[in-house]
Amino acid sequence: MSNLTLAPGRPTLADRLFSHSIATDAVLVVAGAALTAIAAQLAVPLWPVPVTGQTLAVLVVGSTLGAVRGSLSMLLYAVLGIVGLPVFSDGSHGLGVVAGPTGGYIIGFIFAAALTGWLAQRSWDHKIFGAIAAFAAGTLVTFAIGLPWLAFTLGLNLEQTLEGGLYPFIIGGAVKALLAAGFIRLAWFGITRADRRNRDLEA
Repeated sequence: MSNLTLAPGRPTLADRLFSHSIATDAVLVVAGAALTAIAAQLAVPLWPVPVTGQTLAVLVVGSTLGAVRGSLSMLLYAVLGIVGLPVFSDGSHGLGVVAGPTGGYIIGFIFAAALTGWLAQRSWDHKIFGAIAAFAAGTLVTFAIGLPWLAFTLGLNLEQTLEGGLYPFIIGGAVKALLAAGFIRLAWFGITRADRRNRDLEA
């Protein structure tokens, strides 16, 4: 099988679990977009921004796939929604969603996955505190893009923007970052144990 890959450089969790090839990378990118689409349907309706499972999916996908594949996965997710697949929150779709109040968060997912993936390629996710810091950074990137977009599309002032687009999500965002960090750290722990067991068998 070809060693050509969309993820050159330092390996991530996906690279330890799957072989290197363009075909494998394509499947992983699609799987990441699908996971995000599923997580988007786990929603608590709020206005103007619903609480969803998307951020958790974005963090996991970015960390697992790395910067290039993670960001491509989120870009694919956005494109699928724009062309009409019901992948956004509450089964919504269309360019109007991305151009609307929540569109900045969707765009932010691309950059959040890229950042968490970049940090994962530098082994931040191998330790629990590094993983938490990486996922907190990814969450902040999403809000850094989503909040100005929300304010612009709805004509909100600063306090209105924070009340509608940040304050309701602080606790949930922290919980998602902790869950993602725990999941990724547990996966790396399992891989480390398997490697140690294989070395012992070969000794």
